[in-house]
Formats: sequence, C-alpha cells, structure tokens
Amino acid sequence: MSQLVDHLAELTGFRDRDVLDVTLVGALRDLLRPQEVAIYRAVGEPGAQVWMTRARLRANDSAPHADPLWAEPGSLPTLDSVPQRLACLQCQHAVQHHGEWSCAWFPVANDPHTVQVLELHTERPLDADALRTVSSVLRIYRNFQDLLDYSERDTLTGLLNRKTFDERFMRLASLGPEPVAAPPAPDLPELRRLAPAGQMWLAVIDIDHFKRVNDVYGHLIGDEVLLLLSRLMRSTFRFHDHLYRFGGEEFVVLMRCDDAEAAASALERLRQVVASYRFPQVERITVSVGFTGLRPSDTPSAAFERADLALYHVKQNGRDGVACHAELVAQGHLQDRARDNDVELF
Repeated sequence: MSQLVDHLAELTGFRDRDVLDVTLVGALRDLLRPQEVAIYRAVGEPGAQVWMTRARLRANDSAPHADPLWAEPGSLPTLDSVPQRLACLQCQHAVQHHGEWSCAWFPVANDPHTVQVLELHTERPLDADALRTVSSVLRIYRNFQDLLDYSERDTLTGLLNRKTFDERFMRLASLGPEPVAAPPAPDLPELRRLAPAGQMWLAVIDIDHFKRVNDVYGHLIGDEVLLLLSRLMRSTFRFHDHLYRFGGEEFVVLMRCDDAEAAASALERLRQVVASYRFPQVERITVSVGFTGLRPSDTPSAAFERADLALYHVKQNGRDGVACHAELVAQGHLQDRARDNDVELF
C-alpha cells in the first residue's frame, strides 16, 4: 500500500503533461511488473488519425520512449493497425486479449480533443485486484488532468490560455533546430523524445471588426463566433501546434515550420478557411494575422511584439491578410526595434 501511495503522490507532483504520462507508465510498471506498459494518443485529422506514443516502458528499459512531438503523421501507425486498441477507444471500456500472450487496453479520455489508450503486456491475464489497481490509478490520472485543463485552458474555447503561454514559449524556444535529447525531468528517468528540425514561429490572429459583431448580434453570438473559430483552428493546424486564446478576439499560435514560406502557407490556409466559412447569423468574418520567427534568447514579450506589429500593419492596410514581421522589415514597412537597440547598445 505504501508503494501505491508513493506513486500516486509522484503522479500528482508535476504540472508537466509529458512528465505526467512518464510517471503513469513508471508507476504501473513498478506496481504490476508487466512486460511492457505504454500510453498512446490518437492524433491527426478525423478519418486519418494515427497512434502517437506518449510514453512506453519495457521491463528492462532504463528510460521511457516517446514519439517526437513533431513526428509526421505518415510515419506513425494508423488507428486500425491495432484493432484491440481501436476497439477500446470506440467502446470506452477495458479490453483484454488472452492467448500465447496477454494484453489489456484501458481508455484514457479527458475531453473530445485528447483521447488516449493505456496498453499493458503481461505474462498472464490481469486478475481482479490488478484491474482495480489500474482503474484507480487512471481515475487519479484523469482527475489531475482535469485540474490541469481547468487551470491551463480557456473555459469558452478549450484552447490554452494566456497564463500558460510564457512557460511553454520558453520550453519550445529552447528546442534548437538540430535534434537533441529532451532534458530529463527531476527525479525521473529521461524521456527519450527528440526535438525536431525546423524553426519555431509565433503568430497573432485577430478577428476583424469583432466589436461590431457583439454590438449588432449580441455577446452570445459573439461567443459562438469565438467557439467556432477555435474549432476551425483545431481542424486547420496540426495536432502538435500550440493554440491559445489570449482574451477577447485575439488568438496566438506557436508552431514549428521549415521556413517563413511554410509558416505563411499554414496561416494563409486558416485565413481562407475562416473567410469561406458561414457563421450563424453573422455569415462571414475575416481574420488578420501577423507572425514572426523565434530568435535565439528571445523572450515571449519580444516575439509577441514583433508579431503584433505585423498584425497591426495588416489591420492598417485593409485587414483580412497575413504578414511576416521580417518581410515587412526587409520591405521598409517596419523597423526592427530589437536589432536597432542591439546596435545602440554596442
């Protein structure tokens, strides 16, 4: 019992979701001694979803394995490649397989946007006590995930909220363009997850004339527009892009792309999707977007200011467009204040 209590205390001791998944598989390996324990997440577009390994531990592993956060969907197994895992996902209750080997799958779903399955490979089928242990640990895991969601997500749209931005910005910005091992969590085995190639980009998205929507149609319709826009963002961007609502009609995206052209293409795709969507009563809205690449030793406020300046330029020049801060500087439309300050400093 003391071992179980220790693991539960460790499970709820971190506010990092990656570490939480690592702690979950580590706790179940120590408690049940399976041949393998893993947690998989269903990610990707509806109808083309794949399995991403969040954390996997074999009996003799010294550290958990996980798929890279920016793994290409085509490199990951499809949902139907593991029928029992998919069956667990669809029926939302535990599934066991008995034969030359035993395996059990447990659904782990906190909200419609995060669906996971816990998988245990064992020498023999799990008995009633083991099943109760897994179910109890998963209930605590889900409850703690709910607490994290409550503190980190916008209540209306379900996107990440403003107060989580700075911490995630610094974490993502620290991942360089070359593949490097992610830093180990304190007092936990190192999670073997590689940082991908490419550059991080920050975009600020603003709904054009949103005040008019609230004034003409009322705040309930305005809230519906915000909710529908958040859904369009989820369906347009990739599963590993970080989407935020900063408040009001302002949204932020943190994403990794090879270059400015790729980032502009992704943001332009969102602009077109929004412009062609028919919102109830309001019919048509548009968005203006400014974006910038993250720089070495960048701060959240400095990167946000550059993207916001690009956004302001779009607003001042007809709205319903996408602009890159670096390109506006190169064209002479904006001054790069940070670089000017560097010149003055030295």
